[in-house]
Amino acid sequence: MTTPSTGIALPDFPWDRLIPFREVASAADGGICDLSVGTPVDEVPALIRDSLTQAADSPGYPTTLGTAALRESIADWLLRRLGVRSAVDSIVPAIGSKELIALLPSFLGLGPQSTVVIPETAYPTYEVSALLAGARPVRADSLTQLGPTRPAMLWLNSPSNPTGKVLGIEHLRKVVQWARERGVLVVSDECYIELGWTDEQPISILHPDVCGDSHDGLLAVHSLSKRSNLAGYRFGFVTGDSEIVSRLLGVRKHAGLMVPAPIQAAAQAAYADDEHVIEQRARYLRRRELLIPTLAEAGFRIDDSQAGLYLWATRDEPCMHTVAWLADRGILVAPGDFYGPKGARHVRIALTATDERIETAAHRLTS
Repeated sequence: MTTPSTGIALPDFPWDRLIPFREVASAADGGICDLSVGTPVDEVPALIRDSLTQAADSPGYPTTLGTAALRESIADWLLRRLGVRSAVDSIVPAIGSKELIALLPSFLGLGPQSTVVIPETAYPTYEVSALLAGARPVRADSLTQLGPTRPAMLWLNSPSNPTGKVLGIEHLRKVVQWARERGVLVVSDECYIELGWTDEQPISILHPDVCGDSHDGLLAVHSLSKRSNLAGYRFGFVTGDSEIVSRLLGVRKHAGLMVPAPIQAAAQAAYADDEHVIEQRARYLRRRELLIPTLAEAGFRIDDSQAGLYLWATRDEPCMHTVAWLADRGILVAPGDFYGPKGARHVRIALTATDERIETAAHRLTS
């Protein structure tokens, strides 16, 4: 697809390919079990809704930087939950993490002479973000794959969407050292970081055990969509290298990118509370533990999937064959090649469906 105003060639929107399979799955007796899109279905916690409504009378413009109270709440959460110390002035809110990811290379001035490294199997917006800036995206999972390439930016995503893979501390240390030696910006998308399921727990790129006492050359992106069921609120933030964060803030001010004041109040409440996250984790864990054995009984193998909201599953066949097989049973999933050629024999199965729909899907898999 080429955008008419800029001539930038973008990939076709992948979800359109699922329309015929959605129709097949929807025709199943009892309706569709949609495990394709990772959108939360559980209720927004009451304390967050209350904070939103209490801030509803907000007639003036919010600031791009966000309130001091919001940034202090985020800084407290970073330290409390992730062991990361971040100055409140090095935290900038965003209108959801996808907006931030898509615009980041453009806002940092990358262009046709720039290379952006993205994971081999990755959330599509990393590639789109490079293309929007006119930069060249390169897929690589290891530093040795890059050879003499000196990119301007390198994306990490741990825990990964779609694979659920967690990058270990030694891997992250090597990336940070390699990037700093070459002046490469590392941006880590960590929106699933509180959703680890195995002994291999996710760790932030900004943790001192990874990067030492400095955040130079590093950014971390976070989101409330998954941990707090707030995808509909559109809230994320970026933190890390103070100089780069300041540059981003300046561009965002010019662009008028401001998180609405009631959303800022809701986000402040969300980051101040851990209990609702613990409750939501328990829901996802129940769904995960129900689906994994039934998928195995149906002939699937689960790869990676140490964290996050998805199961990275395969029947060792082309992914669209698996999508069709599941659609015939009233279950819709995402084909792995949405996320790059390396995913061509996997499907991504989301845990973001109601308990009833997960239970129905499990029953259909074993019937």
